[in-house]
Amino acid sequence: MTNTINTHDKVLRVAWWVLGLTAFGLTLAIRIRLLGIPLERDEGEYAYAGQLMLQGIPPYKLAYNMKFPGTYAAYALLMLIFGQTITGIHLGLLLVNAATVVLIFLLGRKLINSTTGIAAAASYAVLSVSPSVLGFAGHATHFVILPVLGGTLLLLNHSDRQTLRPLFASGLLFGIGVLMKQPAIFFVFFGAFYLTFRGIRVGFDLKRILLQNLIFAGGVIVPFGMTCLVLWFAGVFNNFWFWTIDYARQYGSLVPLSEAPQIFIHNVKEAIGAGWALWVLGGIGLIAGLWDRRTRASAGVVLGVLVFSTLALCPGFYFRHHYFILVLPAVSLLVGVGISKVSDLLRDHLSVLSFSTFFLFGAALGLPILWESSFFFRASPGNACRMIYPESPFVESVRIAEFVREHTNPNDTIAVLGSEPQIYFYSNRHSATGYIYTYGLMEPQKYATQMQGEMIREIERTHPKYLIFVGMSESWLKRPGSEELIFTWAHDYIPQNYSITGLVDLSATDRTHYYFGDIPRPLPQLENYVLICERKS
Repeated sequence: MTNTINTHDKVLRVAWWVLGLTAFGLTLAIRIRLLGIPLERDEGEYAYAGQLMLQGIPPYKLAYNMKFPGTYAAYALLMLIFGQTITGIHLGLLLVNAATVVLIFLLGRKLINSTTGIAAAASYAVLSVSPSVLGFAGHATHFVILPVLGGTLLLLNHSDRQTLRPLFASGLLFGIGVLMKQPAIFFVFFGAFYLTFRGIRVGFDLKRILLQNLIFAGGVIVPFGMTCLVLWFAGVFNNFWFWTIDYARQYGSLVPLSEAPQIFIHNVKEAIGAGWALWVLGGIGLIAGLWDRRTRASAGVVLGVLVFSTLALCPGFYFRHHYFILVLPAVSLLVGVGISKVSDLLRDHLSVLSFSTFFLFGAALGLPILWESSFFFRASPGNACRMIYPESPFVESVRIAEFVREHTNPNDTIAVLGSEPQIYFYSNRHSATGYIYTYGLMEPQKYATQMQGEMIREIERTHPKYLIFVGMSESWLKRPGSEELIFTWAHDYIPQNYSITGLVDLSATDRTHYYFGDIPRPLPQLENYVLICERKS
């Protein structure tokens, strides 16, 4: 009887490993198939800033944005290794995602057991590739999660009899996470909360608890402090501070608190999407883990990660789809806890009943993949991009940039009136203005008029060889009360100084019309278009 039970347990363990590796292999295959999907605008920003860094140009000199520069540096490193191409960037993302999956497995195994780790890792692999969270794109949230999970693993593995160096190393990793994106500061709060709570739980005195937190905080501060020094020596610290602190404060206060619940409920539904079964399993894992005294401490740790990662969603109350990548590790670990608890509960029953947890989890993993099968397996990379971003010129940006690159010299500058920084990256041409996004110019914030005036002055001073005007609402997000100075200026400045040499018509939903050199006259009234204008001699 004992031999039968042991054989059954071995078969079940092998089955869990096969399922986990199959899920991971399938999501890996999906990412490989979509390596060529055109960059969206956030990826274009990171890629262009990373490209400039590889040329020795510091962030915030030719490209302004409110994000900390960590993701720029990460892109620069990935492009240095894999090349400055769409495929190279997404190959780097694939490796970042794979490393994150491994860390989630290690965390699940540390907290409960191997089954928990396998289920959590498989869940994250599936959830993080979903178009419902834009997981196929290299958003900063992917680059936040990797070092934060590494720091969390160091915290959990740290023994009170060890030296304090692992705590400092953990703080360094959390600090790197903050450099990727400011909301990662909430994960730092989790680390401090964990150290304090664990210290109280094991009976440390206040001095010991404070010392551990100071060592951890010292590690957190080092990456930010070094970054500030580097940017100061590069002469761009004032720009860095304005965009990442002063303007970011304005941006974070645009959405009133009263609208936050409605935005959150709407967007969390869309972010969950076809992965709802895994999220339900995560809820079961939270309840079951806290109910059982043997797993209560571990479930409490994951609950802490969930709470602080949810807080990381909240700055600005935008709750954009890719922000939810920040909570996926906690949700996935809770799925692992739930699967492990149910599996343990059924271990002493009939083998068929014991395997029911395995099949239930397999079905939960398969549901989002089957639901999005058209995106994952049938659509070409270009069509897959259009499926997710039908109102943005991401596919068209590749061809626009090719035209610009072929008709300019490397020393020529270009300007994009719109929020399409990927054009700068594809064309490998410097921007005539640091305003690679125009969203801030349209926002009801106190710097909007100042920003428009500065963008105008930079373009007039630099005289870019090509000026590209994006006539698409998604590229501007103009509001009823938006300042119109930039449009009034463009209406006069472009005809006086530039000739239209290209037109991209995106009005039709099923095809894009390109006109390079042979422009229809008179210009038709179009709803969605991009104008390519060459400076007059």
